[in-house]
Amino acid sequence: MRVWRIERRAPSEEGNTWPAAMHPVLRRIYAARGIAAANDVEHRLARLLAPQRLGGMERACELLEQALRQGQRIVVVGDFDADGATGTAVAVRGLRLLGAGDVDYQVPNRFTHGYGLSPALVADLLPRKPDLILTVDNGVAAHAGVEAANAQGIAVIVTDHHLPGDSLPAAAALVNPNLAGDDFPSKALAGVGVMFYVLLALRARLRAGDWFATRPEPDLSVLLDLVALGTVADLVPLDYNNRVLVEAGLRRIRLGQGCAGVQALIEASKRSAGTLCASDLGFALGPRINAAGRLDDMRLGIECLLCDEPNRARQLAESLSAINAERRDLQAQMVEQGEATVAQYLSRYGADTLPVGVVLFEPDWHVGIVGLVASKLKERLHRPVIACAPANEDGEEIKASGRSIPGFHLRDALAEVDAKNPGLLQRFGGHAMAAGLSLSAGRLAEFAAEFDAVARQRLDPALLDPVLHTDGCLAAGDYDLELARQLRFAGPWGQAFPEPLFDDEFRLVDWKLMGQTHLRLTLQHASRREPLEAVMFGGYQGAPPPRHLRAAFQLSIDEWNGRERLRLLIRHLEALP
Repeated sequence: MRVWRIERRAPSEEGNTWPAAMHPVLRRIYAARGIAAANDVEHRLARLLAPQRLGGMERACELLEQALRQGQRIVVVGDFDADGATGTAVAVRGLRLLGAGDVDYQVPNRFTHGYGLSPALVADLLPRKPDLILTVDNGVAAHAGVEAANAQGIAVIVTDHHLPGDSLPAAAALVNPNLAGDDFPSKALAGVGVMFYVLLALRARLRAGDWFATRPEPDLSVLLDLVALGTVADLVPLDYNNRVLVEAGLRRIRLGQGCAGVQALIEASKRSAGTLCASDLGFALGPRINAAGRLDDMRLGIECLLCDEPNRARQLAESLSAINAERRDLQAQMVEQGEATVAQYLSRYGADTLPVGVVLFEPDWHVGIVGLVASKLKERLHRPVIACAPANEDGEEIKASGRSIPGFHLRDALAEVDAKNPGLLQRFGGHAMAAGLSLSAGRLAEFAAEFDAVARQRLDPALLDPVLHTDGCLAAGDYDLELARQLRFAGPWGQAFPEPLFDDEFRLVDWKLMGQTHLRLTLQHASRREPLEAVMFGGYQGAPPPRHLRAAFQLSIDEWNGRERLRLLIRHLEALP
């Protein structure tokens, strides 16, 4: 296990132009994230990148317009994660708003169809007699699935954001900002964001063709709550364009304008719509949607997002919460198994022999949870981790999910493994920080060795030493409830635009155990008379916290019985002499 090193971000003051009323701490935080002017944090929809800049958009909209005008049957094929679920809901809702009369959807079953648009899924769609298949958050690697659809005379429009392989499927149209040569400036759109952009471009095309002369033109901003949820849950970088989308969706939710399913998920997760922020989407709502695809059927999650009847939406949200609770228990068991395996290895062979690229497998692991296990162990070990599970009962095939650390492009590493060992990987795909793959169970040891070899070659050893970046310390007067409120809504914070994190030295006044693993602390700062209340979830390691400590923390708001209090949310602490 690695020891974190705290490193303070260095804000650049060059060329910064901030209004005098902006809090100095907030100016410092923005500057440390490369924001040079106040208008760069004004997230207005008018500043969204133009949809027409996405490659393949004209052909995709031509086919969709034809489908609408001819009354063709459109089947949306999504994915079994939160991005795919929200993207599917956006596609179905959006096409219906635009006047499509025959729109249905299908999401692959993780256990019977595998990932994305597969030949098996196309075969299951044939009884519905679709004229057009529209993929969301998948399809860029669906060569066989597209070929199967083409053989049946079904046109396929692929909308995706995943990195492509060496060749592209023979789809009728393909919209993906990450295709080689695509000029769209933002490469960070999630699958739901790509789908929303397709709808914007389609509406413009229909408007030019007088489609709305006999029907009302819809306001597509009603879909932004779903776009925000999927974007945050998929952990894509929150560049300016994505922050505009997420902030617009959050504004709708806070005003009580979210769809019934989103409102129900907020209630089920014990959050408040009026104060919802991006972290609530990522840590409360998103996991409930994801749980359906991991353990059950993602149709449950999509139906919740498509539901317009509040009572039914609440029932669906409660079902998703129950599945999510089951997921948490199963995940905890699997993570404990993984940690025990690593601990046993370290005690036997020593830390110096730990693979740089770690591959773990247990025969009783659940294939829907391995990505979460990889994520947790990646945090513990601070190195790329791939967790594997049997794909089916016969155990002949393994499916795996990996998570990486900054500086190691996981999908590119898998591509190198594949190039050096043709046939070793049956399928693979993903991004820099997350990827999935499948292979024969008999070749798992070979894959583990090859992945570690590629990781050792590609990864700078210095990157294995974890660094915790903070925004420095706070003055005594900055431990303030009003600043905490400003920080809460100053984002949206997320991937590549991290939530403010501070660090300082404290003296421990008192501590209590909450549950079995959480700490409630009373801390004294040298420059303050009043003590500070703090919590650290999962912080109890079997011994009292140190009397003199350095903590990395967030300013948070504790809401209880209608009252707000300042509370430090501790993310890391270490003993001081």
